[in-house]
Amino acid sequence: MDISRVDLNLLVYLDVLLREKNVTKAANHLGITQPAMSNGLRRLRDLFGDPLLVRTSEGMTATERARELQPMVRSILSDIEQAVQQKTPFSATDSQRVFRIMASDYAESCLMPRVLRRIRQEAPNVTLDVLTPSDVSFQDVEQGRLDMAINRFDKIPQSFHQKTLWTEFFACLMNARNPILQDPFTLDSYLQASHIWVSKTGFGVGVGVNPKDVQRLGWVDEALGLMGRKRRISVFTRHYQVAMLLAEQHDLIATLPSRAAWLQRDNPNLVIKAPPFDIPPFELKMAWSPLLQHNADHQWLRRLIAEVAEEVDEEFAEFGRQFEAAEPDGPHRSER
Repeated sequence: MDISRVDLNLLVYLDVLLREKNVTKAANHLGITQPAMSNGLRRLRDLFGDPLLVRTSEGMTATERARELQPMVRSILSDIEQAVQQKTPFSATDSQRVFRIMASDYAESCLMPRVLRRIRQEAPNVTLDVLTPSDVSFQDVEQGRLDMAINRFDKIPQSFHQKTLWTEFFACLMNARNPILQDPFTLDSYLQASHIWVSKTGFGVGVGVNPKDVQRLGWVDEALGLMGRKRRISVFTRHYQVAMLLAEQHDLIATLPSRAAWLQRDNPNLVIKAPPFDIPPFELKMAWSPLLQHNADHQWLRRLIAEVAEEVDEEFAEFGRQFEAAEPDGPHRSER
């Protein structure tokens, strides 16, 4: 094929079509008419010898060939954007940029205050707009409308760039006068107590929780389920800060990421203990669009966040070792 005869605009059309999976929405996004978008799809089908999008009961669905093409097309367009983008150095002291970051409640509590402190020191005129997972979608990240997503991700689009900030284990937070502390802290005593559940937040608007649906309750309850055990949950919340406040009530236990518990290490009303069973750790990651990979402003932001995360990790390390390799009281411990 003579590449000089290929209209590169068609790759832009294909990129948007595969994201939107709707001709009308793709046309609106590109600012062209629906007939023009339909004509573009026809030309794409001729170019690749594949229907690319087919109508099913679920709407327009990408073919296998289209799914293969999607990351390649996104990479090609990213390289082109990098080639034509004007290279201008980023001046932190002079910048008045607004950075929009999606952060889970956990990341917002454990990481973002320090990130903001560093930004204020290095770039006093930069504004930070922190959004929740329910405010945005993967599409917002992919299209560069959001600078960064910081969360624990079950899965992430292949085209995204990502970096692990730290690996997180779990801790139990409870009132210093909780009756459970009168005896050895074992799996049996843990299960006899009342518990605070905290959401594992992902993208999209949240819905109510069904206490019987263990598979959707998250890390702690999945780990218990593997042992055929179940805890009694008295309170459901979507906010780690609320869970930490509720843990001050005399008979409740909050099982939450150890860095969140670490924030309460100087609270005389609370005790922090290692869970009496294994809970698989998770990774806190930052993810961003390939469109922003080579942007100088964004490179500065990524460096700053990574450095702050490393500082947190170093300061937390000694405290955190008890949760990484703790041998809790009593014989109860799951095997994975």
